Amino acid sequence: MIPTVCGDALAPDAVSELQRLCRECRKLIINMTAHAGCGHTGGSLSEVEILVALYFKVMRIDPQNPRWAERDRFILSKGHATPGYYAILAMRGFFPVEMLGEFDKINSHLQGHPCMNKTVGVDMSTGSLGQGLSAGIGMALGRDRRKWGFTVYVLLGDGELQEGQIWEAAMYAGFHQVKGLVAILDYNRVQLAGKVAETLDLEPLADKWKAFRWQVKECDGHDMAQVVQTLEGAKALSWASGPVVVIAHTVKGKGVSFMEHQFKWHGRAPNAEERVQALAEIEPRGESS
Repeated sequence: MIPTVCGDALAPDAVSELQRLCRECRKLIINMTAHAGCGHTGGSLSEVEILVALYFKVMRIDPQNPRWAERDRFILSKGHATPGYYAILAMRGFFPVEMLGEFDKINSHLQGHPCMNKTVGVDMSTGSLGQGLSAGIGMALGRDRRKWGFTVYVLLGDGELQEGQIWEAAMYAGFHQVKGLVAILDYNRVQLAGKVAETLDLEPLADKWKAFRWQVKECDGHDMAQVVQTLEGAKALSWASGPVVVIAHTVKGKGVSFMEHQFKWHGRAPNAEERVQALAEIEPRGESS
């Protein structure tokens, strides 16, 4: 059972608007990967509520001033899940939505893995799994030396937690009680070629993080109100008590029935027929935009 989350409750109309943004993001993911004929669809769909909550509610950012020194930082450590990341950046106004049609093309600003030198709004280049949390700690330490006040968020994949560097970073941040650092786990339990538990089981996961002296919060990663409340609570707690990890229980391929829980959709794009079916499932009948 997922514990009750902390933070103030969102008004129903605010929840409804964020849910609408989630549907828009999922449609962009499907269209982007179908158009490109490639991309990591499953893990992009599972991270949507997390990204919407961060970019539309929780994080302090300014799309018109993307290099603002005091902006909150975000690292997509599971760097293959760029379709969801790019969709959110476009929706938030960092670059035109039409630019998503360039996804994964040669010399495009939207490469298969995020590049901070090519894409506006990207704070850290990632792709080799296991390295994002270390970079996030470095950002937090540099921030403290400059006496700035931004929060660092790092989105991890559960398969990625099988990398040893994650736990080296977790040990360092916990020992030094690095403040203003929030790790978020997209815990969809499915990785490249099968289930996480069958490949290298992470459980008891919360206890592992606690052993490294992190505060642990859990939520339903697709309940919009829970995600926002948990992330806002984690931000406050991280400044008061040191690093926090949010274990967001998610579903691989969320929102498209034939993609959900299926490892074959980890790195596969929908064909024309699958695209039509997926979009029909995402968009409620009688609603369009």
